[in-house]
Amino acid sequence: MRVLVVEDDRDLREAAVAALRAGGLAVDHAGDWPQADLALSVNAYDCVVLDRMLPDGDSARHLHRLRERGIRVPALMLTALSEIEERVRGFEAGADDYLAKPFAAAELVMRVRALCRRSTAMLPPVLRVSDLELDCARHEVRRAGVLQLLTPKEFAVLEQLMSRAPATVTRADLREHCWDELADPLSNVVDVVITQLRRKLGPPILIHTVRGSGYRIGDE
Repeated sequence: MRVLVVEDDRDLREAAVAALRAGGLAVDHAGDWPQADLALSVNAYDCVVLDRMLPDGDSARHLHRLRERGIRVPALMLTALSEIEERVRGFEAGADDYLAKPFAAAELVMRVRALCRRSTAMLPPVLRVSDLELDCARHEVRRAGVLQLLTPKEFAVLEQLMSRAPATVTRADLREHCWDELADPLSNVVDVVITQLRRKLGPPILIHTVRGSGYRIGDE
C-alpha cells in the first residue's frame, strides 16, 4: 500500500515517513501543496496524510478542491487545532480521520492502514488463500496455523497478491503499490521479494509466475 505524507515540518515529516515505512507501507512525501499536487497527478495512493496548516494555506481548502475534482483517496489530517468547529470543517472538506499532534507512531500506522483498507473496496480483516492467512489488523501471516516472520516489504507484497487473488498482479502494479518514488524502476526488487516469500512460506508453492505478466497466488 502506498501513502503520501504532506507535512512542512521536516522533523515531523521524517518521523511520520519512518514510522509508516517501518509499518510496511510505501511512502512518498511533500512539503507543500504544489509538490503534493504533482505527486497526486502521477501516482495512485491508498491514503494521504495531511498537515492541517501548511505555509500555502489550510489543507481543508485544498482537500475540498481535490474532492471536487473527483479524487476520493482516503485522507488523514494531522492537526494541532483542538476546536470542535475546526475538526468539523475538516470533515466537511472531505477528511476521513483526524490525529492530534503530538501523536504516537503506532497509532499513526494503525489509522493509516485502516484507511488504506477502506480504499481497497473494504477488504475483509483476514485474507485467506488455501492454508495461508493474512491478518491485516494484527499484521500477521500464518500458514497452516504457523506464524510466518516476514519483513514489512514481504508483508506488503503478499497483501497485494492476496487481496487481488485469484487475479494476476503485474510487476508494475506491485512496484506501484509496495514501493515509493525512491525505488529504481529497472531493478529486480519485485522478483527478489517474491523469491524470499516462496522460501519463507515453504511448499507447496502458492505464488506462481505468470509468464510475461506477473504473479498470482493460489493453488496450482
